[in-house]
Amino acid sequence: MSRVLFVGVFLLLVTLFLHWRFLSVTRMPTRPRRAIDVVLTVLWLCAVIGFGSGVVLDPSWARGPAFVGLTWLAVVLYLFLGTVLVGVVSLVVRAVFAMRRRDSSAVRLRVTRIGSAAVALVSVVAVGYGLVEAASPRVTNTDVALGGLPAEFDGLRVALVSDIHAGPSRGAGFVRTVVDSVNAQNPDVVLLDGDLIDGTVPLVGADLEPLRDLDAPLGVFGVSGNHEFYAGDGGEWLDFWSTLDIDVLRNERTTITRGDAAIDIAGINDATAPAPYEPDLGAALNGIDPDRFVLLMAHQPKQAVEASDFGVDMQVSGHTHAGQIWPLRYLVPLQQPSVEGLDTIGNTTLYTTRGAGAWGPPVRVAAPPEISMLRLTQA
Repeated sequence: MSRVLFVGVFLLLVTLFLHWRFLSVTRMPTRPRRAIDVVLTVLWLCAVIGFGSGVVLDPSWARGPAFVGLTWLAVVLYLFLGTVLVGVVSLVVRAVFAMRRRDSSAVRLRVTRIGSAAVALVSVVAVGYGLVEAASPRVTNTDVALGGLPAEFDGLRVALVSDIHAGPSRGAGFVRTVVDSVNAQNPDVVLLDGDLIDGTVPLVGADLEPLRDLDAPLGVFGVSGNHEFYAGDGGEWLDFWSTLDIDVLRNERTTITRGDAAIDIAGINDATAPAPYEPDLGAALNGIDPDRFVLLMAHQPKQAVEASDFGVDMQVSGHTHAGQIWPLRYLVPLQQPSVEGLDTIGNTTLYTTRGAGAWGPPVRVAAPPEISMLRLTQA
């Protein structure tokens, strides 16, 4: 509840800023200004509901306004970026007129009015596109050549799903879409790489019920992401996943076989998981056959640095969303060694999926959601 209150106050300040920047500075007439203020107030309330949905508010009624409010936050992002751009143009105008010893106030007001209108229009169009983009995760196909992969596993089809973020703005219907898309690919094994939810088990658990229908002959495996621990005890979520016929790997590994060959699938908790759920790769790999191929599930790409030190052959991750909303992808490298797709970290092959869902705004711009089908082949 305290987090929701903090977010509510912060978003109120943001709303007041938007009122000042787009209504007062542009000297909008009183009547339309009042109408827009009403809209801004409603959007603020919906955004607050969005952050409470699945955490302290029941999504059964909160998901509608939450969808509107969280979408509005994506518009706000572009409004801020556009405001910076208009501000830079206004400063250039001021400087040019100052050098000519002329008054620039009238020109700057015109720049601000036209620029603000353009920014508002572009923001709405970009987010509208992002809503459509985020609604339907696409299946991507990637061949991954791997040294050390047994011949019996050549051509293994792995479905990698991460970052569904069910709860606040999307529920069981979206999860069902993901499950049906995965099953249609007839994978040999399914890997659920964390951040499947946002919220608590009592409020959001039912939204994951479709995961029970995932079908793969070699198994369905899951590991925690960071969001499993945000709204409460992440261990409760992992226990719940186990009731959905998901083999949850909590700093442990399992072995799958094909013919006379075997590979190990290991899974560790998220890099930020609190006690007593801290990630422990050493425990997951304790006593492992050094000659056996190891496929590691770890939510964050940066966990591949340690994986390489332990001699892990391949790691699959999510977490980054490839930035989710352009241009945020350019901030991802400040925290992670890979943004999306295939990479190599030390001696470990890393694949980072963009994720199937979206966190916060149900919007993706230039970072389409994906269900990653990986075909493992011998190098």
